[in-house]
Amino acid sequence: MVRTFFRKLLTYLSSSEDSDDDLNEDVEGQCIRKRRKFIRRDHIQGHECLYRDYFAENPVYSANLFRRRFRMSRPLFLRILNEVVANEPYFVQRRDNAGRLGLSSMQKIIASLRMLAYGVTTDFMDEYIDIGESTAMESLKKFCETIVSIFSAEYLRSPNTKDITRLLAIADQRGFPGMLGSIDCMHWKWKNCPTAWKGMYIGHIREPTIILEAVASYDLWIWHAFFGMPGSLNDINVLERSSIFTELEQGCAPPVNYTVNGHDYTMGYYLADGIYPKCQTFVKTIPSPRGDKNKHFAKAQESARKDVERAFGVLQQRFAIIRGPSRMFKAKVLTSIMKACVILHNMIIEDERDDDDNLNIESAPDDQLDDDLPELSRTHTIEIMDFIQRRLHIRDSLAHHQLQEDLIEHQWLRFSQH
Repeated sequence: MVRTFFRKLLTYLSSSEDSDDDLNEDVEGQCIRKRRKFIRRDHIQGHECLYRDYFAENPVYSANLFRRRFRMSRPLFLRILNEVVANEPYFVQRRDNAGRLGLSSMQKIIASLRMLAYGVTTDFMDEYIDIGESTAMESLKKFCETIVSIFSAEYLRSPNTKDITRLLAIADQRGFPGMLGSIDCMHWKWKNCPTAWKGMYIGHIREPTIILEAVASYDLWIWHAFFGMPGSLNDINVLERSSIFTELEQGCAPPVNYTVNGHDYTMGYYLADGIYPKCQTFVKTIPSPRGDKNKHFAKAQESARKDVERAFGVLQQRFAIIRGPSRMFKAKVLTSIMKACVILHNMIIEDERDDDDNLNIESAPDDQLDDDLPELSRTHTIEIMDFIQRRLHIRDSLAHHQLQEDLIEHQWLRFSQH
């Protein structure tokens, strides 16, 4: 026994101190654990380096470089940082049991944003920000969850009466009165999808994917984001499970009143591709248009419907983590990351857009807009028959064809002479 103990002790002391992993070795039929190397990082120096480079009075890197590397302006970043620190104690800088200062809130949030923006692994954050792999991954998850909990009520909401008024004014100038945006789906590849789930998540892309259904307007603002459906579903299956028409079916959606070609309509619509059903809320292109009117309408519809495609492109360009295959293992984490990216995307659009330059809209004062529009009621209906009637009214194919014919005539009369 004494000889065996000393053999183990000598083997333990002679093991390499440079090992980074917890490896087991067999010594006389028994396993011992090697020592794990501890990397002492200078967190204070890492914070000072970040502050000197980007946030000092005379920073090393200018505002345009900050915008390019962080995908947002410096004031917007500081606003997000202050809100996140105020609502999530994890990002507050603390001292450990030895009295040493830990990572600052700026280091954790910048590491999270860099991973979202560049889609890189956690190791890329270590040399410059001085943050470990496990801490960087935990910061990313906490950051996305906090962004969703704080800002989703404002930046993932449905359009209100004021928003609808602006959207309808823009749509009327583009020749589509009553249009609220464009709808489509995007697939995000899931590299580390569990093997048992791959059959459910593999679709036409031949790899496991998760679907994002979105509605985007002319300014690339995403008004509706429904994420989490497996990639084996198509756009119709996703539509049946999403909540895009929930308020409309319950009778608590803001009213949308407009006239096209002498016919009055009380329901807004979205531009969609050919797979979507023939509903009053969708306007699709003509697959094989014949005649000048139909060709002109098809060209205008396909051009305007590119809003949602552009929104997907900008979203993936800003946040490369959703452009490449995801290396996360849990669908809940992927949902949190996708929603956080959509929220940040909308926040950047709000921060950078200038409403005065949007297609020369003649804007009225806010008080006049509120007086002209009816009050919004969000009282949920309990009458099942009213619910069924509204649902049937949304899916009225005859109204779909009538609206399409009216828009064809409206487009031709308004723009054919230009």
